[in-house]
Amino acid sequence: MTAALLYPFIIVAGALQALGNSMNAQLRGRLVNPFLAASVSFLPIVFVFATLFLLMPTPLPSLNSLAAMPWYAPLGGVAGAVAVFGGLAFVDKVGAGPFNGLTLTANILTSLAMDSLGLFGLQGGGFKLMPWLGGLLMAVGVTFIARVTPDKGAAKEAGHGLNPRLLYPFIVVAGALQAIGVVWNAQLRGALVNPWLAALVSFLPVVFVFVLVFLLRPKPLPQRSDIEGVRWWMPLAGLTGAVAVFAGLLFVDKVGAGAFNGLLITANLLTSVALDHFGWVGMKQVRAGPSRLGGAALMVAGIVLISLF
Repeated sequence: MTAALLYPFIIVAGALQALGNSMNAQLRGRLVNPFLAASVSFLPIVFVFATLFLLMPTPLPSLNSLAAMPWYAPLGGVAGAVAVFGGLAFVDKVGAGPFNGLTLTANILTSLAMDSLGLFGLQGGGFKLMPWLGGLLMAVGVTFIARVTPDKGAAKEAGHGLNPRLLYPFIVVAGALQAIGVVWNAQLRGALVNPWLAALVSFLPVVFVFVLVFLLRPKPLPQRSDIEGVRWWMPLAGLTGAVAVFAGLLFVDKVGAGAFNGLLITANLLTSVALDHFGWVGMKQVRAGPSRLGGAALMVAGIVLISLF
């Protein structure tokens, strides 16, 4: 199969990844407890991948491939889940555009650093000017996108006096961990061979952690009126984000990391700006004026430099 034929699937995965963050924010708003919301978001993922693995249990890993697996490989899902939980907790406070712009910029800069230094088993390629120039353009672009938040120019919600920009450092860390999680997941897939088994092992620790934390801290709990407000699509937020993770497991080695990440991030970014602009899936509406559109253009230019060089 020609690699270019996979591009539409990668673009859809990037758009769903951005959509999943906003859907998770709405789910958390209805379920009140963020750990309960995260558990509800991730449980369907485990169910789907467990079912697929039971239906297609082969090929299975050998003892040699398991022995060669790095200890951290099964934690790729946990690292990536930090960004999902950040979206669940912060997207409605800072907006889809700033949140995804920050996570994507941190993601791509961390990826460049891992490639340059050869971290986590990657082959070190040394410093390359053009990709890092692309990363700089992305950083400048996200500052333009983040200049307008949902609270700017409008009355703040009652009881919400937090400046959304104070959340930016946490979002940047989440984006960096997301990039690390992709590398760990790729090594997990290489060791476990079967992509359904690899996805299941990646997400199982995530569900365990969130369910455990919810059992330890079960309050606050949603009221009946909150649960009645849960729309049918809200619990599917985790599945939409999981499409991008699984696409990476399947397609990175076929289209190349540069092309894959370039397409995925571009689709994610443009979808995020559209979510804010049109106020889709319950997001606060923030018009995509010259600042945001210019920032998006700079980020796309940065992605092109990183992908090509």
